[in-house]
Amino acid sequence: MDKTSFIGLILGIASLIVGMFFKGVNPSVLGNPAAILIIIVGTVGAVVIAFPSNEIKRVPKLFGVLFKEQKMLQPVDLVSMFSEWGQVVRKEGLLSLEAQIIDVDDPFLKNGLNLAIDGQSADYIRDVLSEEIDAMEERHQTGASIFALAGTYAPTLGVLGAVIGLIAALGNMEDTDTLGHAISAAFVATLLGIFTGYVLWHPFANKLKRKSKHEVKVKYMMIEGVLSLLEGETPKVIEQKLASYLPTAERKKLLQESEVGINE
Repeated sequence: MDKTSFIGLILGIASLIVGMFFKGVNPSVLGNPAAILIIIVGTVGAVVIAFPSNEIKRVPKLFGVLFKEQKMLQPVDLVSMFSEWGQVVRKEGLLSLEAQIIDVDDPFLKNGLNLAIDGQSADYIRDVLSEEIDAMEERHQTGASIFALAGTYAPTLGVLGAVIGLIAALGNMEDTDTLGHAISAAFVATLLGIFTGYVLWHPFANKLKRKSKHEVKVKYMMIEGVLSLLEGETPKVIEQKLASYLPTAERKKLLQESEVGINE
């Protein structure tokens, strides 16, 4: 479970409701059927028009990505793993990795190791795996753009809802009660449009982009690790090369621990 997504969602909704309470507004006004229909259904309709069906079908899976932690090898673990494999390869040769592949769950890493064991050149392995990353990035970018466009459409539909509400208000100028209700509904539509656009859809798009960027970094580390094994580099060189992908603090800590291990 991705706790930050849940926490952010709860804080966003809570800030709206509590803010309305302190402003003396009854939160029940958010349940306006007309406003919900225009904003939520309208946004969904606009997104469905904007994207082909094969991409829209992926939306439920995208929500899973948003609210679940990605199951992948972490950068720090990759450094240690490739360092250990580097020792094995230098002692027993590249074919010794066949025994290691059995325990590898990541399809991308397993494919890279198999290509190395099969004797493919470094350029070929880099090209094949890089093409796979490019295709993955394109899929991720499409998923993020769905939410980004929803975030663009929702506030605009909020303005549309406000216009409809004002039209209804102007048509009932003689009835004060109806006039007040229509104006209130108009601003509720604007509120929902802005809230869903800038507290839900745009942040969702950004979260998908950040997760994609992290996954891409991990996969490029895998490529460098596989090529380092293919070239027979020492475990120390492999560590230094892969540690460059880590944040400065993690990199220093890892290299210091490595130095301590060597001295012992």
